[in-house]
Amino acid sequence: MKGHIHIIAGSDSGGGAGIQADIKTVTALGGYASTTVTALTAQNTTGVQNILDIPQDFILEQLKSVTSDFEIDAFKTGMLSNADIVTAVAEQLDAFDCPVVVDPVMVAKGGASLLEDAAVDALKNHLIPLSNLITPNIPEAEILTGKKIVTIDDMQSAVPDLLALGAENILLKGGHLEGDMIVDLLITPTQNHIFTSSRIHTKHTHGTGCTLASAIATSLAQEITMVDAVEKAREYVLEAIRQAPKIGSGHGPLNHMAVD
Repeated sequence: MKGHIHIIAGSDSGGGAGIQADIKTVTALGGYASTTVTALTAQNTTGVQNILDIPQDFILEQLKSVTSDFEIDAFKTGMLSNADIVTAVAEQLDAFDCPVVVDPVMVAKGGASLLEDAAVDALKNHLIPLSNLITPNIPEAEILTGKKIVTIDDMQSAVPDLLALGAENILLKGGHLEGDMIVDLLITPTQNHIFTSSRIHTKHTHGTGCTLASAIATSLAQEITMVDAVEKAREYVLEAIRQAPKIGSGHGPLNHMAVD
């Protein structure tokens, strides 16, 4: 077991995304996962039925409890539903010198909003500037930049606006675009990388964003380079989709144990 990844995110009662997907991913890839739970959701493969935010004081109590006792090798943030929580978490993470992967979770697979409007500004102003990597998908990048993204050229055009938010690296995921190929852009301080893969035509993709970000965080905690971490994480997610258990009547979860 190598690398301690502390995950700050919401719980998915269906087990496909959120904290549950994060723990499975980190464990499958040989890391150790600890958690700060920010919200509880009542959800399944068909959507999110309800959300219960954890009080901010208790979120910070969880975070301080773990970090006071363990050495953390990387942080990964997911669902942070309101501005106060985003700001409070950012203030805590600012004290640490290890990779921070921010998955700017805003909308669930079924379309339910997971982030209050005011929290977007807090994310931009407080958390993203602390991050080593942000992993927005197309809808999230549109919210962060205010630009419509419907083509790969649009993705390229959004890069300067994303860089202006202050993250060290950006992984702009293109899975929401039409077409048989998926194109992801990784922007680093030295160069840009384009990752492509054939689309797997399936509805069983719930939790791909959480899983990808946690897989990257695990590799970074294990001192793998950013480019290699992204490549390894993409391969892991693709295999987890291929071997998805195909359960539930909606967007089913991945097989997080699909590791060579």
